[in-house]
Amino acid sequence: MKVRILVFALIAFIALLAGACAPAAAPSAADTLYGAAKTEAALSTVALPDDWLNYGEMKATFLKKYPGIKHNDLDPQAGSQDEINAVKANKDNKGPQAPDVLDVGFAFAPTLKGESLCLPYKVATWDSIPADLKDPDGCWYGDYYGVFSFAVNKTVVKNIPGDWADLLKPEYKNSIAIDGDPLASNQAQQSVYAAALANGGSLADATKGLDFFAQLAKAGNLVPVIGDQSKLAKGETPILITWDYLALGYKDILKGNPDIEVVIPKSGVFGGVYIQAISAYAPRPNAAKLWMEFLYSDEGQLIWLKGFGHPIRYNDLVKRNVIPADLAKKLPAAELYAKAVFPTGAQVSAARKQVGDNWEKTVGVKIAK
Repeated sequence: MKVRILVFALIAFIALLAGACAPAAAPSAADTLYGAAKTEAALSTVALPDDWLNYGEMKATFLKKYPGIKHNDLDPQAGSQDEINAVKANKDNKGPQAPDVLDVGFAFAPTLKGESLCLPYKVATWDSIPADLKDPDGCWYGDYYGVFSFAVNKTVVKNIPGDWADLLKPEYKNSIAIDGDPLASNQAQQSVYAAALANGGSLADATKGLDFFAQLAKAGNLVPVIGDQSKLAKGETPILITWDYLALGYKDILKGNPDIEVVIPKSGVFGGVYIQAISAYAPRPNAAKLWMEFLYSDEGQLIWLKGFGHPIRYNDLVKRNVIPADLAKKLPAAELYAKAVFPTGAQVSAARKQVGDNWEKTVGVKIAK
């Protein structure tokens, strides 16, 4: 018995010794960045409203995970063009008003690269981001995507529109809004692009979309304000053209008061990708990189998924079976997205310019806050 005890003790001692001599695990990219980010002590983001794809939880979780970093939440309601303008206007500004990171529409990818507005960086999970949705040099990378939908206040609207053409019906007079200003907002510009596809247009030409919105305005159905959750809930604009993840988020937040129906139109199912980038003039580049590492970690991607959007690493998450079952049940059926069309960054950029240049003279309506 004594011999057996001695043998066990010797084995335990050898195991302990081996563990003590084993090399320590290499620090993760986030661990390495955290120390430098704490020295910078802050992170400035722009155009990230709390109710957009669960960014409220994203920001709160990041700050809790990495204490010692102050968050400057700049102009949450800004559009993609506003973000670009903010970078250019703050090239020499090292204070909190200079944005460190950007979340803009795919249409702005050529601008970021062509005007050298981005600081190249590749996150640790870089390889699991689809190759056609990231710049090979790390200037920008896709973050999430969705399709256009109609969020409908069922308390006000009794006949639910099922397709773009339905929006022209007289019963929807003074009822329809878009979620942004087509002169500046990526989402608003792409809603026009989506309408083009539903009305005989193509990925090469958004003219049909401009014509459709001109008809909508002439009929008196388009309300000239930027739509949002509040106006939808109050019935001021009971039909809101917006990304499906925003519509589903509004439905979830309102919890039946009022009841919101989310409709993915039968035609013109338009898939829109947004992209992330670090500003080339970021005063806090390490905090910016740490933010990116968090967004593209499994934890960050699942937070976006909770906001009803499809994170860019979605296929990787599915493959590795890391999506909680209760979360998977909340997502729309996959077949609803089967007809979705995804334009390239160059096509979206061209359509953005076409819509911005021609909205006022074709549609003749100024969309205001």
